[in-house]
Formats: sequence, C-alpha cells, structure tokens
Amino acid sequence: MENNDLLITFEGPILSLKLNRPTALNAFSPAMIEGLIASLEEARNNEHIRVVLLSGAGRSFSAGGDVKGMGESSPGQVYEHVGKLNQLIKLMKEVEKPIIAVVHGFAAGAGFNLALACDLIIAAEDSKFVLSFSQVGLISDGGGSFFLPRLIGIHRAKELLFSAEPLEAAKAYEWGIVNRLYPLEELQTAAMEYAKKLANGPSRAYGLLKKIADQSLVSGLEDILEQERITQAMMVTTEDHEEGVRAFKEKRKPAFKGR
Repeated sequence: MENNDLLITFEGPILSLKLNRPTALNAFSPAMIEGLIASLEEARNNEHIRVVLLSGAGRSFSAGGDVKGMGESSPGQVYEHVGKLNQLIKLMKEVEKPIIAVVHGFAAGAGFNLALACDLIIAAEDSKFVLSFSQVGLISDGGGSFFLPRLIGIHRAKELLFSAEPLEAAKAYEWGIVNRLYPLEELQTAAMEYAKKLANGPSRAYGLLKKIADQSLVSGLEDILEQERITQAMMVTTEDHEEGVRAFKEKRKPAFKGR
C-alpha cells in the first residue's frame, strides 16, 4: 500500500496516513491520490481499522494542487485529475469510520478541501486555511464548493473563495471549521489521543452516525427520520448496544467491540 508520496502506519485500530511531499508542501501527486484511495478502500473493508488520521509531513498539511505543474496540462488531463480527486472525496464520505484531519502550517486550495472532506479537523493554533484557486484564475475543486457553504454560510464561503485570503486557525475554530486547537508541539499527541478515544468507542454506531449526518446535507427531514428509524431498529440488536446497557446498569465503562 505504501508509496513515497504517502506514509502509512498503524497504531492498533488507528490507520495513520501522512502526505509525504514536504519539499512541495505536500502538493497532490497522482501517486499520493492513488495511495489515499487504496488506503481508504482498505479502511472501509477492514473491520480492525476504526479511525483514520490524515496529516502532512514537513512544514504544512498540504498546498493542494501542484502550482509548478499548472499551465502544462491539457483540459482532458485536468478533467482526469479532478475525476480522481472526486473519487477520493466521495470515498472519504463512504467510509463509515471517523476520518480526522490533523492540520499544521497551511491547508491551501484542494488541501483545505481535503481537510473539509474529513469528519473532524484538529489544528495547530498557528495554522492557516486558504482557498487559493482564484489567485491563479481557477475555481475551487475537491468539494469545497459543497462543504464550506454548509459549514459557515454562503456569504462567508463566497468571501473566502473570491478573496483567497488566509483564514487564521482561531477564526476557523470560531466559525466551526475546526473542532479543536492545540499548540503545534502538542498537536500530534493530542490528535492520537483523541483518535484512540474514538477507536475505543462504538465504532459501528459512529459509522452510521457519520452516514446519516452527511446524508442530512442533501435530504429532507422526512427522509432522515426514516433512516434513523430503520437504523435504530437494527442497532438495538448489536453487541455494542447490549454492552452499553450492561455497563450503564453495572456503573462501569463499556468495552465496545464495534459489533
């Protein structure tokens, strides 16, 4: 699974994916995107993987598209590249396990949108987020046009898209883009501790919570109510529900197994 542009490690049930083009600020490459797709397919199908951590090597999370190569691709090549990126973003939403972006330095362009496609964002206090597409006469790709307005409202989203001005981490936290902020030196440890906490939780319930919450962005209330009804009827038969009830009655911490 591993390639030079993506470092893949496991810590128990936690799959850690680190973008690894530090000299290019982890700008996307075909090998990196293919590696992410293959790794997330593994996460989707491997019941032992309960949480995915996504981070960047070097000075930043990701600069997104490789600006040095821009202007050299044909429309057809761009169409194919964005198609692969779309495949990755859709897969991130299909994997019924929490995916956590761990952001430091810059999350720029499609790198910002990659973080937005995750379920949670944990960031360093001095990190910055920027939709830099308009600076080179492009539109946002990688799902940012979908995710960002739903997080912060259409007017704020348009301002970020138009201006390409960096958004400080504190403001991103205030606006609900970032879930948690830590000093840079504490970021990786804090992210791993949080991932371990999720990994010890009812991972099957987490996956279905993710699925329904994401579906609520494009569905009406009636559809979501019915999904909740069907899913809850199924969840009461799971081992994790039985364990949770036992633990509550016995006044102890539950030992969930993801089943």
